[in-house]
Amino acid sequence: MAIRIHPCFEPEETVTAQEFGQRLTARTPWVDLVNGTPEEIRVVEGALGIELPTREEMREIESTSRFYVEHGARFMTTPMLVSTDTDSPVSTEIGFILVRGILLTLRDTDPLSFRQTAAWVSRRPAVNRDQVFIALLEAMIDRQADLLERISKETEELSQRIFKRVLRVKESESNLREAIYRLGRSGDLIARERECIVALSRLVQYAGHEDFGDDGVDPERTTPLFPRLKPLLRDLQSLSEFAGFLSSKVSFMLDATLGLINIEQNAIVKIFTVAAVIFLPPTLVASLYGMNFRFMPELEWRFGYPFALVLMIISVVLPFVYCRRKGWL
Repeated sequence: MAIRIHPCFEPEETVTAQEFGQRLTARTPWVDLVNGTPEEIRVVEGALGIELPTREEMREIESTSRFYVEHGARFMTTPMLVSTDTDSPVSTEIGFILVRGILLTLRDTDPLSFRQTAAWVSRRPAVNRDQVFIALLEAMIDRQADLLERISKETEELSQRIFKRVLRVKESESNLREAIYRLGRSGDLIARERECIVALSRLVQYAGHEDFGDDGVDPERTTPLFPRLKPLLRDLQSLSEFAGFLSSKVSFMLDATLGLINIEQNAIVKIFTVAAVIFLPPTLVASLYGMNFRFMPELEWRFGYPFALVLMIISVVLPFVYCRRKGWL
């Protein structure tokens, strides 16, 4: 819980709610409110003359709740995946507010993109709000791209293991089940990532609109922002297309893996079926000569027992040879 101020060409500074108004200067392009307390939120609202959205309002999915202009400030919210390197990625909401020449960000987590941008700001002698905003968006897009690249690499490794080895060594059912788990996790990550990319694209498009304050003009902007956001829009479009390709690939591999599991299970069932067919004739012979009737032709025959054994052996060999020639065994 902290208010972080990022002055130009200086390291970030964490201040208390009481110090916020005193440390806020014209050389501060970025204020970062991390998991702010009610007191810190009230102080920031009073110093900037705006009303910050609540967590519940930031989680709403309507465009009018995520993107709006109020009291000369532009409010934008987008979801973002964090902790993607773990087994439990978390989706969180990031808020961006452009007001009075300052970029105010609202967040509950500490993504790597924010730390990278903070280091970038501390090395620049003079940056404005728009430059920090674009740098932060670029860092977030880079993280999205890194995640998709990692998923693509994992998917390619799974594809090689499943399809290239299947002709030489049959994959065990446990390995295929593990592949299904990994593919399912990748598919879930891709779906959530596509949601973040779409939301971030809408944010970039909305941020590029020239209308801003109540009078339709942003008093703090001297150059249009949209031309500088065009490369980001192209990057997001390419990421969206690549995520769609990965989603289709994961769906295909998931169907193929399920098919391989069905083939393995069918092979096991086929073995038992063929075995039952092979041993059915000798069972019939044994059942026939196992009946205890008083009058049977071979009952008193000296070679009756060897004859029954030979007949059972022949009834096993003939179906076995037939099944081998058909390729069923």
